[in-house]
Amino acid sequence: MESLAPEAAWRRLSARRAAGLVAGVAVLALCVTLDVATGPAMLAPATVAHSLLGLAADPMVDAIVWAIRLPVALMAVAVGAALGVTGAVMQTVLNNPLASSYTVGISAGAGFGAALVIVLGAGLPVAEAYAVPVSAFVFAALACACVWLLGGLRGATAETLVLAGIALMFLFQALLALLQFMASPEALQQIVFWLFGSLQRATWAKLGVVVAILAAVAPLLARDAWALTALRLGEDRAAALGIGLRGLRLRALAVVAIATGAAVAFVGTIGFIGLVAPHLARMLMGEDQRWLLPGAALAGALLLSAASVASKTVAPGAVIPIGIVTALVGVPFFAWLVVASRRARW
Repeated sequence: MESLAPEAAWRRLSARRAAGLVAGVAVLALCVTLDVATGPAMLAPATVAHSLLGLAADPMVDAIVWAIRLPVALMAVAVGAALGVTGAVMQTVLNNPLASSYTVGISAGAGFGAALVIVLGAGLPVAEAYAVPVSAFVFAALACACVWLLGGLRGATAETLVLAGIALMFLFQALLALLQFMASPEALQQIVFWLFGSLQRATWAKLGVVVAILAAVAPLLARDAWALTALRLGEDRAAALGIGLRGLRLRALAVVAIATGAAVAFVGTIGFIGLVAPHLARMLMGEDQRWLLPGAALAGALLLSAASVASKTVAPGAVIPIGIVTALVGVPFFAWLVVASRRARW
C-alpha cells in the first residue's frame, strides 16, 4: 500500500494539471470571443458566438467576424503561444528567470531587420507585404546564431549565453537607432509603428504561416521535454544522466529562433509575454516540462489575447499598439522578478 502512495499522488497532481489546462483553454475561448466582439463596431458576444458557429443571420456580421476580426484574434493566440513557450525554453536552458527572446536580443534583431528593409524599400508595397516579415525572421535567426557563437567562444555555458545575448541586444538597438536617424520621415513613421507591435495587419495567410511553424517545432520541443526537465536539476546531474548539454542548448536555441522569428515577423516587436507567461505557468504546472511548455504556451496566448481586448477598450474609438499594453503589464512584473531574484536563488 505504501508503494502505491507516490503513484496516487502523481496521478492526483497530473489530474490537477490537466484540469488547469482545460480551464485555461475555456478562458482563452472566452477571451477570443471578446476580442472578436470588441472594436469600432461593438458586437454582442452572443452574436459573435452565433457567427462562429455558422448561425448568424446577418451577412455583415459574418464579414466583420470572419474577414476582419477573427484572423487578428487568432493571431494573438498563435503569437502569444509562440512567445510563451520560447520564453520557457530560454529560461530553462539559460537557467535565468529573466531570459526571453526579448531580453537576449532576438526581438531586437528582428526589429533591426524589419527597419532595414523599411529604410531601403520605403514606399514599395512589396516591402511591407513580403520583405519586412522575411527580413525580420532572418535577423531573428541571425541574432540567435550570434548568441550561440559568442557564447561558444568560452564554452556554451548559461552565463556566457546570457551575456552574449545582452551584448547583442545593445548592438542591434544601436544599429536600429542609426537607421532611425538616417530614415526619411515616412520610413521613420513605419519603423516606429512596427516597433510598437500591432496585430491589426493579421490575415488568414499570415496566420497560416505562424501556425504551420508552431506545428513544426512542437514535436521537437516534446522530444526534448524530459531532457529540459533534467536540466532544471542542474547541469552536472543532467550530464550524469547522459544528456548532451551543448546539443540540447543548440536545438533549443534553434527552435527559439524559428518560433520567435515567425511570431514577430508579422506583428512587430512584442515584449514581456515571453518573460511573464513562463512564470505564470510555472506557478501552476511546476518544473516538469511536459506540463510547463504547454502551460507556458497557453499562458502566453491568454496574456496576448487579453492584451488585445484591452488595446481596443482602454481608449474607445482607437486601438492602442499591443506592444504598449504588454509593456505596461510586463514592466512591473519584471521589476518584481529582479527584487525576488535578489532574495533567493532561482
